Amino acid sequence: MKTFVMYGAGNIGRGFIGALFAKSGYTVQFVDVNMTIIDALNADRSYPVEIVSTDGSRDEIITNVSGVDGRDADAVANAIANASAMATAVGVNVMKFIVPLIAKGLRLRWERRNLAPFNIIICENLLDADRVMRGMFEDIFTDAEKETFRKTVGLVEASIGRMVPVMTDEMRKGSALRVCVERYCQLPIDRAAWKGELPEIEGLYPYEPFAFFIRRKLFVHNMGHASCAYMGSLMGNTYIWESVRSAEVRLIAERAMRESARALSAEFGYPLEKLLEHIDDLMLRFSNEALGDTTARVGKDTFRKLGASDRFAGALKLCAEKNVPTMYIAVGAAAALFFKSENDEGTDKIRALLDAEGVGAVIGKHMELCPCSDAAKYITAYYELLKSGESLSALLKAAEGFEAEKLAEKIIV
Repeated sequence: MKTFVMYGAGNIGRGFIGALFAKSGYTVQFVDVNMTIIDALNADRSYPVEIVSTDGSRDEIITNVSGVDGRDADAVANAIANASAMATAVGVNVMKFIVPLIAKGLRLRWERRNLAPFNIIICENLLDADRVMRGMFEDIFTDAEKETFRKTVGLVEASIGRMVPVMTDEMRKGSALRVCVERYCQLPIDRAAWKGELPEIEGLYPYEPFAFFIRRKLFVHNMGHASCAYMGSLMGNTYIWESVRSAEVRLIAERAMRESARALSAEFGYPLEKLLEHIDDLMLRFSNEALGDTTARVGKDTFRKLGASDRFAGALKLCAEKNVPTMYIAVGAAAALFFKSENDEGTDKIRALLDAEGVGAVIGKHMELCPCSDAAKYITAYYELLKSGESLSALLKAAEGFEAEKLAEKIIV
């Protein structure tokens, strides 16, 4: 039986990636530093995945699984050396800590004369994640190892679309391993990056060129999801489904995603109609009350989410390149500046920058948007409205005013 190493035994690792490979006949070894999870995996050798929807729920039992202590470098390296393929789902900020251990495993493979193709599926919300990880490996390897790495290892970007909430005690139902997920279960991967023959994995969808899917996930799904979280937080909502029930939130989020869709269609020649259908499906999935996804989970780490290449700034820049107005994407970015989250370093960093240097510093220094751009103008205007105590209705009215201005400009031209 083939073995798959899943680096990261969290909700995405167990509820999505690891489950796909286990259901397709692989023995799956989860690597993590959470010993509660690792010990439970080794004791039970299985775990429940609960698929939830507004129509009800059902359990899938994932079998042929075990755990590896992520603190044990030799055990991690040995697991990777013996695996057919692997994936990471640890979070962008943790990648730098696991790459040396993966490198140790790759060296062990090569020492054993195993030069068969080996693929690492990168399941992180990071633009150009393959390039970032490659740079980390090349900082470690010798010149000879770099050559072997380039020939035998595929760094395969993936688009993680399945939504998995933070598990509460109630949702766990007494099991440390239980994870709740939505029905959607497709994993697009970069076909061009895959080394060797593609495995037959249920739900695995290889695409080429893959840049479109990474940007669709980040600039449509992630941006729209985060917008719902930040606007919902302004209204005191705990859950994403509560936010989506607000007419203002739903309208602004849909229009924001449509702005990104127009830019993506222009950039990649992808049919706009299909992107609009995708947005309709996302809004339906965001409203899944049974999933219990929270504004706190989706909104956390605003420092990263307002980053220069991330969901808001990245979408705004692509839209500017394609001459697509962005008065609705900017609403979500402005709302993010009022987001509060406990024990959240990323959100604390944005609040500190905002308090010390003002909204212009966030827009110019951190998001790297030109201060004279329309996007900067919109974010600043919305920020000032919110700061003065105005509601989302006022922001929607302002956005529609900006939209009317743009329409008038086109008519004049």
